[in-house]
Amino acid sequence: MKEIYLDNAATTKTYNETTAEIEKCLKEDYGNPSSVHELGEKARKTIDKARKEIAREINAKAEEIIFTSGATESNNMAIFGLAKANPNKKTIVISEIEHPSLIEPCNELEKRGYNIIKIETEDGIVNINELKRVLDAYKDILLVSVMHVNNIIGTIQPIYEIASLCNQKRILFHTDAVQSFGKLSIDVSKGIDLLSASGHKIGALKGIGFIYAKKGVKIEPLIYGGGQERGLRSGTENVPGIIGFASALNEVKKINKEKIKKLRDKLMIGLEKIGGKINGSREKRIYNNVNVSFLADSDMIVQYLSNKGIYVSSGSACESKKEKADKYFGGVRIVLNEETTEQDINAVVKEIKDFLQKF
Repeated sequence: MKEIYLDNAATTKTYNETTAEIEKCLKEDYGNPSSVHELGEKARKTIDKARKEIAREINAKAEEIIFTSGATESNNMAIFGLAKANPNKKTIVISEIEHPSLIEPCNELEKRGYNIIKIETEDGIVNINELKRVLDAYKDILLVSVMHVNNIIGTIQPIYEIASLCNQKRILFHTDAVQSFGKLSIDVSKGIDLLSASGHKIGALKGIGFIYAKKGVKIEPLIYGGGQERGLRSGTENVPGIIGFASALNEVKKINKEKIKKLRDKLMIGLEKIGGKINGSREKRIYNNVNVSFLADSDMIVQYLSNKGIYVSSGSACESKKEKADKYFGGVRIVLNEETTEQDINAVVKEIKDFLQKF
């Protein structure tokens, strides 16, 4: 039985080319980047090269890229790092559909007396008019944070419009770009002050990510030690992870997005024919995401498909691990990649149809 992996918003398979780069790094560039000898210098140069490539992808300066263990740490750094550096500003504005790694730090700050405002969404898109009203009403806003692409239903937020509104008020703007980095065009020079991304969403290893922090943005470290990463993230750098991140970025940019989008559209039509309701905007969504609801338990559908060798999810993998997870959209999330075929799409529709008829 052929396995069909369609949970690519949760994690992705590491590219063969990336695995080869990581293996080479482990064998040849194993020096500590902080060591002054030749092997240390070699490791440092490979990191510098990777940092430049990643910075170029979002039109940033290399020194504005701070490597972390992943987007959860990056999002925490954006929230807590800014709060520590700017103690007089006590209001944070986020969308109601942010990832738990951003919502939970905000919930923690709320316990400490911060005012957390969640902007409502319509069809999975942030309500800009409500955001404008909030920006006009509050004078102590520390940060506005709106994710670029929603991790559950794949809707694309108008981040440049939001950035412009924030810039006019001299308010910092952060975006969680975990689901969009390497897949959609991003230009931080259009008003983005902070940005988070993660390697394992684009064919790199788990355990590597970065935060972009615009030069001049006041932010305090969460981890103290040897002063690596501009003193903002101490600890010996994850050299293989960083090298793999840059390699995967190079590979993910080669994929045929239009081909995947056509398959996604075919899948949406097929799912609607068997009674499915597509969640979120059809037009303003990333090319590989489908989120669909049926008059059936989404977890049961996921388990049924898993037994057939088809791997999808209900909601977010990070949320499913939390007992009190808020499932904003009670649907099945199906996220394609470059290996997805028309036969795979037909198989998914057939198996869900069989499930609905049985149960």
